[in-house]
Amino acid sequence: MKAPEFVVCLNNKGFAASLEVGNLYQIVPDKKAEKLGGLRVIDEDGEDYLYDSDFFCPLQVPPIVAQTLISATKQG
Repeated sequence: MKAPEFVVCLNNKGFAASLEVGNLYQIVPDKKAEKLGGLRVIDEDGEDYLYDSDFFCPLQVPPIVAQTLISATKQG
């Protein structure tokens, strides 16, 4: 099983209610979105949504950190 991937938001222009600059977001794998230059991420509403990949910088986190981030998000 592949560890979940995360990105940090660098730009939220037009999406200030859904994205916060500096926050981490989990990527939802979506090959079609990637081909179009987008990323599907779980945003501040807790829903996955397609955003321009230029809004984010990918992060590499160890699997234990990824699982901790996911658990903390679910606990809200």
